Amino acid sequence: MFPVIKKAGYVLVNTPEMMQLVGSTYAEEKNHNPDSDFLKNTKSHVRTFEDVVNYLPNQIYIGNEHPDKLNGLKMPFNEADYKNDSVKGEFGEILTEGEFLAIMKYSDEFDLVMLSEEYVEEYKAKVEEKYPEFEHLFSKLKPADISKADELIANHKAIALYDKGKLVGYVRAAHDIDPNLSAHNMLENLAVKASGALSAIALFRQGVDKDSIDYVIECSEEACGDINQRGGGNFAKAVAETAGINNATGSDTRGFCAAPVHALIEASALVKAGVFKNVLVVAGGCIAKLGMNARDHVKKDLPIYEDCLAGFATLITENDGESPILRTDIIGRHTVKTGSSPQAVITSLVADPLHESGLKINDIDKFSPEMQNPDITKPAGAGNVPEANYKMIGALAVKQGEIDRKELKDFIAQKGFTGWAPTQGHIPSAIPYVGHMIKDLTEGELNKVMLVGKGSLFLGRMTNLFDGVSIVVERNSGELETEANNNQTEEVRKVIAEAMKKVATEMLED
Repeated sequence: MFPVIKKAGYVLVNTPEMMQLVGSTYAEEKNHNPDSDFLKNTKSHVRTFEDVVNYLPNQIYIGNEHPDKLNGLKMPFNEADYKNDSVKGEFGEILTEGEFLAIMKYSDEFDLVMLSEEYVEEYKAKVEEKYPEFEHLFSKLKPADISKADELIANHKAIALYDKGKLVGYVRAAHDIDPNLSAHNMLENLAVKASGALSAIALFRQGVDKDSIDYVIECSEEACGDINQRGGGNFAKAVAETAGINNATGSDTRGFCAAPVHALIEASALVKAGVFKNVLVVAGGCIAKLGMNARDHVKKDLPIYEDCLAGFATLITENDGESPILRTDIIGRHTVKTGSSPQAVITSLVADPLHESGLKINDIDKFSPEMQNPDITKPAGAGNVPEANYKMIGALAVKQGEIDRKELKDFIAQKGFTGWAPTQGHIPSAIPYVGHMIKDLTEGELNKVMLVGKGSLFLGRMTNLFDGVSIVVERNSGELETEANNNQTEEVRKVIAEAMKKVATEMLED
């Protein structure tokens, strides 16, 4: 019996202060070119929270609009005739940076986050009302003495926390000399943990029973550990602790941008094997990639679109007869021998697994590869990433005689989407569509979807290999009772066989 994918939760945290403080592009510029025009002009290109909320790709991410809403729209999307000021969506929500600092404090088990009395007075009641799910952690949000913040920050023993341009606290280093426990690393890791926990809460608010979850797989791109085990983990257990998932254990999966689909496949295998019944796949956001392409956005007089931490969570369970089925028998994989050419990669991830299962590329209704927002990537010279993937998939379909070359444009329009996800590596990797996909495969007219995750392993300087995995998800036929009856029949056969064996043994003994 195949497992199913039930719900998906998403969160966007607008973090303009963190972007300008610890985003890798900003940090590099401050260290190597502190008087640059980019740093001088960046403030005027930072969006307001209202701009972030009214940005159509963000509303798609949290579920208030379908990805098809971007069809035919000219870029940049912030100039589209669109307005929606709702911070809550069907799948999740958009938070302010001020709210997020409180969630980081909830996630703080070692008293590393220090927040001022003024901050606590402003946010404590607001956050407690908004997030009753964190009630078991409310006592953590209490004021601290931050009078020595400037000294600690100057000596690299702490890193500042700002809200609306004002210093409201800091994250201190967790060790005096261990670079893996530096203030910067602790801020990164607490941000992952907090945004992951928020994503899990977004999932629970859709009717998911957190006490039913027995395993968690975390698949972001960060690493937590100390000097003796730099990436030892375990974010999964840490997120579960903050989100109150008390009956679960878990582990981390890492694979750069491909990790989310790896995690989905692993979760599906665990459920199908009967090892665990309900597996949560979750990931928080990456603060290093905030404002990653900001230089190009400022240079071209555009808003800085990479101003949000993103997170997601999705639940894989045993077949319920309704939710979309994860076809664990149709898995694409980029092997060591595959090669790194775009054609070889797409062939291994799309064409090969489909053909081996007797399917054609054209049998898939929608493909969800890397769903990066082109508003972010095109001004930076990286092109339209989803469109490039769809062109390659379509070209394979042409090459294999499934469609005519003149049908390629229509194929891309019918099988693909314009990207809408923040460019934080793992975040755009197939998963942004899952919430919409569940609806499209249950309430909509789609029957088969392919989720495609790809990753650049060479970034770690351990191998030049590329990576990728894919899985087909399809509409549930509802034949749960038939499958159960088949299983019961098999059990009956086993009982009869054992009984016959016992009778035969007794007859031989006589």
